Amino acid sequence: MKSALFVWGGWEGHQPKQCVDIFAPYLEAQGYQVEIYNTLDVYLDKEKMSALSLVVPIWTMGTITKEQEKGLLEAVKSGVGIAGWHGGMADAFRNNTEYQFMVGGQWVAHPGNITDYEVNIIDHDDPITAGLPDFKMHSEQYYMHVDPSNKVLATTRFGGQTAPWIEGTVMPVVWKRQWGQGRVFYCSLGHAAKDLEVPEAREIVNRGMLWASR
Repeated sequence: MKSALFVWGGWEGHQPKQCVDIFAPYLEAQGYQVEIYNTLDVYLDKEKMSALSLVVPIWTMGTITKEQEKGLLEAVKSGVGIAGWHGGMADAFRNNTEYQFMVGGQWVAHPGNITDYEVNIIDHDDPITAGLPDFKMHSEQYYMHVDPSNKVLATTRFGGQTAPWIEGTVMPVVWKRQWGQGRVFYCSLGHAAKDLEVPEAREIVNRGMLWASR
């Protein structure tokens, strides 16, 4: 049986527990054994971590100890998958560059705060995005520093209303990558739990979790 670990906490503005309540039942319906923790100390349990199929981190900002970070990164490097979204994965632990290296990107801004924008699917053959159309979002549009080794599956284009110097910039929204033997999936959507109820956004995260799982 596949097993998934949700670890939630950090800044409450991203509604981490509400997001767990959206996606944990989905994985259970797919036959996963799901465990949910609201402490980073679970990363210290090497036996538990090494036996997982998937980690779903939902922890914006905050701090992580060197030992906790090592436990997570070593598990992924050994083949445990990791999948997440928005600040719960790519705006966590701002001082930990090795963690950011694993994720493949880091949030730096959301010009205009809540705004209307379009997500463009650029890979129509990948199992995470196959068959999905471009779609609209009304939420934060993440401007990110991104690893060029990522395989990008969807993008968004920035206007220049708030920051004219970035007008026309095409920014990755969904990507996947490897970290050692582990698969890494990330989606920048999901400022609030309701954003992840947009059908296309929710389907991308669902598929991304399944793809990342060992």
